[in-house]
Amino acid sequence: MNPRVKDVKPQDNYRLLVTFTNGEVGLLDMEPYLDYNMFKSLRNVDLFNGVRPAHGTIQWANEADLCPDTVYLDSVKV
Repeated sequence: MNPRVKDVKPQDNYRLLVTFTNGEVGLLDMEPYLDYNMFKSLRNVDLFNGVRPAHGTIQWANEADLCPDTVYLDSVKV
């Protein structure tokens, strides 16, 4: 099982700085996801910036979320 999300901070250009339970930090580019119907509303920067860690992954107020494994595997570790 991959590490889970411990903390998340929104960045410019629809990117997220994610801290994982194993101490790794990754940069997740959400822009490719914004074309999917579930994530289109996240183009609203205020909504996007409201991201929070929830249940080992990331979630927004509109209840959009990603699989925790996707968050870990698709983030570029920094």
